[in-house]
Amino acid sequence: MEDVCEGKYFNFPKQEEKILEMWEAMDAFHTQLKRTEGKPEYVFYDGPPFATGLPHYGTLLAGTIKDIVTRYQTARGHHVTRRFGWDCHGLPVEFQIDTKLGINSREEVLAMGIDKYNEECRNIVMQYSKEWEKIVTRVGRWIDFQNDYKTLDPQFMESVWWVFEQLWHKDLVYRGFKVMPYSTGCKTSLSNFEAGQNYRDVSDPAIMVSFPLKDEPNGGALVTWTTTPWTLPSNLALCVNANFDYAKVRCKSTGAIYIVAESRLSQLPMNKTKADAVPKTKDLGTKAGSKQKSIPVEKIAAPLDGSSYEVLRTFKGSSLVGKKYWPLFDYFLELSDVAFVVVADNFVTDDGGTGVVHCAPAFGEDDYRVCSDANIVKKGEDFRVPVDANGCFTETIADFKGQYVKDADKDIISAVKAKGRLVSSGSIMHSYPFCWRSETPLIYRALPSWFVAVEKIKDQLLENNKQTTWVPNYVKEKRFNNWLENARDWAISRSRFWGTPLPIWISDDGEEKVVVGSIEKLEELSGIKVTDLHREKIDHITIPSRRGPNYGVLRRVDDVFDCWFESGSMPYAYIHYPFENRELFEKNFPGDFIAEGLDQTRGWFYSLMVLSTALFGKPAFKHLICNGLVLAEDGKKLSKRLKNFPQPMEVIDTYGADALRLYLINSPVVRAEPLRFKKEGLYGVVKDVFLPWYNAYRFMVQNTQRLEVEGLSPFRPIAFNELQRSTNVLDQWISSACESLVQFVRKEMDAYRLSTVVPFLLKFIDNLTNIYVRFNRKRLKGRTGEEDCRMALSTLYHVLLITCKAMSPFTPFFAEVLYQNLRNVLDAGAEESIHYCSFPEVGGKIEQRIELSVTRMMALIDLARNIRERRNKPLKTPLREMFIVHPDADFLEDITGKLIEYVKEELNVRSVVPCNDPLKYASLRAEPDFSVLGKRLGKEMGIVAKEVKSMGHAKILAFEKSGEVTLAGHTLKLSDIKIIHQLNLPKDLEKEDVDAAGDGDVLVVLDLRPDETLFEAGVAREIVNRVQKLRKKAGLEPMDSVEVFFEPCEGDRVVLERVIESQGSYIEAVVGSPLLPSSLCPTYAVILASEKFIGVAGMSFTLKLSRPTLAFINNALSVLCSGDEKHVDALKVYLVSRDHSNLKLEFLSANGKVKIVCIEGQPPLDIKLREHLYLSVGDYYLSMRT
Repeated sequence: MEDVCEGKYFNFPKQEEKILEMWEAMDAFHTQLKRTEGKPEYVFYDGPPFATGLPHYGTLLAGTIKDIVTRYQTARGHHVTRRFGWDCHGLPVEFQIDTKLGINSREEVLAMGIDKYNEECRNIVMQYSKEWEKIVTRVGRWIDFQNDYKTLDPQFMESVWWVFEQLWHKDLVYRGFKVMPYSTGCKTSLSNFEAGQNYRDVSDPAIMVSFPLKDEPNGGALVTWTTTPWTLPSNLALCVNANFDYAKVRCKSTGAIYIVAESRLSQLPMNKTKADAVPKTKDLGTKAGSKQKSIPVEKIAAPLDGSSYEVLRTFKGSSLVGKKYWPLFDYFLELSDVAFVVVADNFVTDDGGTGVVHCAPAFGEDDYRVCSDANIVKKGEDFRVPVDANGCFTETIADFKGQYVKDADKDIISAVKAKGRLVSSGSIMHSYPFCWRSETPLIYRALPSWFVAVEKIKDQLLENNKQTTWVPNYVKEKRFNNWLENARDWAISRSRFWGTPLPIWISDDGEEKVVVGSIEKLEELSGIKVTDLHREKIDHITIPSRRGPNYGVLRRVDDVFDCWFESGSMPYAYIHYPFENRELFEKNFPGDFIAEGLDQTRGWFYSLMVLSTALFGKPAFKHLICNGLVLAEDGKKLSKRLKNFPQPMEVIDTYGADALRLYLINSPVVRAEPLRFKKEGLYGVVKDVFLPWYNAYRFMVQNTQRLEVEGLSPFRPIAFNELQRSTNVLDQWISSACESLVQFVRKEMDAYRLSTVVPFLLKFIDNLTNIYVRFNRKRLKGRTGEEDCRMALSTLYHVLLITCKAMSPFTPFFAEVLYQNLRNVLDAGAEESIHYCSFPEVGGKIEQRIELSVTRMMALIDLARNIRERRNKPLKTPLREMFIVHPDADFLEDITGKLIEYVKEELNVRSVVPCNDPLKYASLRAEPDFSVLGKRLGKEMGIVAKEVKSMGHAKILAFEKSGEVTLAGHTLKLSDIKIIHQLNLPKDLEKEDVDAAGDGDVLVVLDLRPDETLFEAGVAREIVNRVQKLRKKAGLEPMDSVEVFFEPCEGDRVVLERVIESQGSYIEAVVGSPLLPSSLCPTYAVILASEKFIGVAGMSFTLKLSRPTLAFINNALSVLCSGDEKHVDALKVYLVSRDHSNLKLEFLSANGKVKIVCIEGQPPLDIKLREHLYLSVGDYYLSMRT
């Protein structure tokens, strides 16, 4: 394997760019597609974004989720076609052109020419496509941009026509009116989804108006409250709730008689206020067109003011139904026979207003429904909408003709007042919807539209929803299911220009309608062949009437499809079904997987479900991952205008795409919750995940290279099956944990639960670096013998390889970087890229007992460290004894057997004593968790608390084992009761001599008494610590061999030499070489670092680090050179000048004897290892000691 740099020099973004170059050179993605041809198809639908804006973190998040799942499914043996899609039609494109060209009305477009207008649209739809491709590719997503699909392609549009034709034949299409959110700025209707994207707090009028009843004994006027005075000229009905009680009251000061809901009497103005005043109100969530949602704050529960009003009588709302009233304005008097009447509906509530709602069917969804039900307007038939496309009154409302409706409010209020019908007037601050494109206030407006009859198939929609799997499930069961239960017929047409035209041709008399489902059929009916289906190419085409020439021709309706209809047709249109790929589609529908944000619940997810159900009676997809929204750090929406988030490429260039991917995926956003994006989070991912992972890999590579440096055979990983026979407990543990990882990841990924997979993967990497590598450093460095070293290195190698394969869908770059080096020692035929590798198979051995024991070992190590920290006992200070208390005999056997050396070394304790009696060193008591139980139990909390506190040891132990207990009739869980362990001091020990810590599972008791016999071990640890610090200061790598020379200060010499004598083996095992007396340091030694340490454990000493230095046996060399000292000196100079590593290999390969023939004036000499010289002072020192 090749050398790898130190972690601090590893540039993640630069390495990723190299991997991108490698992938491009080998055409990795397309090669993968070719290699998997013929394998089972896995169908993924990519929802099309608009290319009129740049990608943001929300789109990158959804793209990352899609990439992870499709990479995983490919590794599992599927062929996964991934084609990028573009949403090219619709309002976002038209709005940009309108803004660019200064277009303000539909008439201006028609004057310009639809052909020229649409050409302008066509020119910008792909303006950011290259930026999209660059960013999406840079973030590591494999998807086909060359073979993309666009909703403007004629093949896509033709399939959309086919979809509509099928709905037409199934009698699921009709023309009608629908009151919809309408943008006067963009001059188009919006979907409810779009209408909900931009709410603002604004001040609007809030007025009460009287409507005198005709033929009412003693007179009387219904009073209604509204925040949209501009709708009053279009009033056609008043609506009450038939079940409410209404009251007829007389104003004592004016004699006026009013009728309102009895529960809303307090809303009538009091005499002490001005006649036209109304209290300030607080909005309860009004939407445009709603008139019944605001409540005067100070009057919400106030009784009727008896000094102002007299109650004449009360009656049910049902008694008002059918009564006629005097219109407020005379603009619709021709409807007097059916209009200006009281109707009833349950949408009228008594939590705001007066309990009487004025209905203008052209401007309110409920208004239109109620008036349709009452036959005031005919559903599906044309009726006058007195507001034009620009939001201005038409000639129908003659007095306010040409005025923008919101601007007309004041004049209308004045007119109402002049008619004597204004009961009160004021203002309200409430949340109101604005157009997300033009930033203008929305209105609700009745528009003619073509509908899909969704209500006909509602039951089937609900049933099909049950057949799908959503992650998280609650979005399906709650949000989406509720939306389906309340689904209304879907208005799919828009009176716009840039879109797929509706393929409906109608005769002038409206009697003949033809729906065209293909280009071929259009040619057949019209005689004209087309290759483009946009309006400018087909609007002129007519179809002769089937009834004969006397009936003229059929012309296409003006409308185009709502772009949601196009995107909902994507599963068919992107492969040009049914005109092509029929077998491919029919074998693989529904698709396997989709993923988008939570905001698509009422958008793409809905349109997919409606169309697939209507066409095939099936859902469009089997599995769905729904992500939450990515917000700015302050919790606000990401805004280019506010610049409240760092640009994605800036983040990627700093931390890398893998860090961004992992940061997004390992967050609440994959559970459909919001994420506040913080750049610091990516730094944490690099620091806590990638660097430890990289360092474990680097440590393995360094130590495989060390084998060759030491003259041993090159590293080849031991076969996986042989590794399973390792007797080392940590080899067994990491192999078992690796198998558990593979099983868990496969299980969770098959269930699409990314939110559980990533934390498990990250915990495994943490365990690999902080347990296996950390605790196995001696083995990995070869200090326990070559065979054991190779076993440890091979285990680490295989675990790293499996980890890379498991992580490759999540971190495709970093996994590839490591794999490209790891594959160098694999057999010939190893895959060229990790992304060509199969996902690891299940089948290894799982040792649940040892996994649990190691987990508990780490827990007790953490507990013991906490005790040391609490009692100011650093790890370098050895302790004599530790007691481990746990009832599990298997765990105690493992911890005092297989794992004991790791525990003792990690915690620096001499003895570990097991104990299976939980009450020997601790007493137990139970305390109720008041924060959990208080709300739940209420008044019974006191009784239950008393029962909990009286629980004895036996009952507590039984509770811990079973996980629940019943007290005072209430079942309590482990989360409801706190179990407190109190230390029982062992005999003959004082409180300061011992301390304990527990986590509810393991109890650790440490003996903290000082012991002189432990002093030397503590000093040895301090010396080792200073050696390691000096190595780091010298910039040495872990595999760099050095000699360590030690010189005690005179006053401490005796003690330190005794320490080195007694602790020498420990020091050598950790440092990798013995501490050498400084007197043995040759003059020709290359000193790398030197430092004097003062006051270490109360003593001082000097350390020197040098390169491995030859030690000569002078007498033997003198004899070899026949007593010629000049020859001896020349020989020494030559040998010292040689590269030490090469000289070492030369000796080892020649069985310890090297012939020197290159010294001028000297005969050839046979130099023998350990007879004439040693390869290091350390070797010489150890030989002298033995």
